[in-house]
Amino acid sequence: MLATFLIGLREGLEAALVVGILVAYLSRLDRRDVLPRLWGGVGLAIALALGIGAVLTFGAYELTFVAQELIGGLLSLLAVAMVTWMIFWMQKAGRTMKRTLEGGIDRALATGGMWAIVLIGFVSVAREGIETTLLLWSMVQSFGSAPQALLGAVLGLACAAVAGVLIARGAVRLDLRRFFAWTGAFLVIVAAGVLAYAVMDLQEAGVLPGPFTAAAPIDPVTGAVAAGFSGFPFGWAFDVSAAVPPRGALAAVLQAVFGFMPAMTWLQIIAWSLYVVLVGVFYVRGIMPRTRRTSSASDAAVAASAPSLIQGAS
Repeated sequence: MLATFLIGLREGLEAALVVGILVAYLSRLDRRDVLPRLWGGVGLAIALALGIGAVLTFGAYELTFVAQELIGGLLSLLAVAMVTWMIFWMQKAGRTMKRTLEGGIDRALATGGMWAIVLIGFVSVAREGIETTLLLWSMVQSFGSAPQALLGAVLGLACAAVAGVLIARGAVRLDLRRFFAWTGAFLVIVAAGVLAYAVMDLQEAGVLPGPFTAAAPIDPVTGAVAAGFSGFPFGWAFDVSAAVPPRGALAAVLQAVFGFMPAMTWLQIIAWSLYVVLVGVFYVRGIMPRTRRTSSASDAAVAASAPSLIQGAS
């Protein structure tokens, strides 16, 4: 629940701030008459995300095991790619988001087309909605605790909606720069875990070599797939299932937050490590310059930016 709660909170707050900026700008322009179109686009984006989640959840039942693992692995890779792109997009576009969104509204109002406003509302929320759906689906598939995971996501989204309203009304001052910096770092770790799970799926499907294929190294003593250094590179890196039960609470927490599984292959370890190191380095480099240049005064300005942007929406 903790991992999915934080994901729902971050992605939901991103969407809430974007919608708040759009609503506030239309209100300042005295064009509240087009707000229903904007909300219609937001509703369509939410419906699309829910529809994708339903198809992924119920459509897999009709597939063979190999097909399920193959599709699950590919979708998990897609989720990792989307999350990675969004992390760096937020770093780059966050400072110009308000101007970009307002420019889109100006162009839509100039054309006078009803569907232009609907499209802006749809695109503004659909990106976060699809990303969240794919990421949550991949996480639920990896640790198999759907009710708790979905409850955590729903609670996170609900808290994000409440926080968005409170920020809009000026009741809450949130340092958005620090919030997105810390949650972005958390998403790097979560995405690495999803990547490791994707590798396992593809190994089980036979797409990648691993313990389930003929490429697996065999322990000459036990006749089982080798583990440890003797299992490199297509065997098990470790198997601590006896100490950490796969269905236990500790395993669930470690897997949801860090991507740790009681039994992991060498390819999973390599993929997880490379992702954390490479993406982590670029992520830290992206936030460090701004951290050094930002004074306490600008921190306060960022924290107060959301109420000023959304002012008038209420």
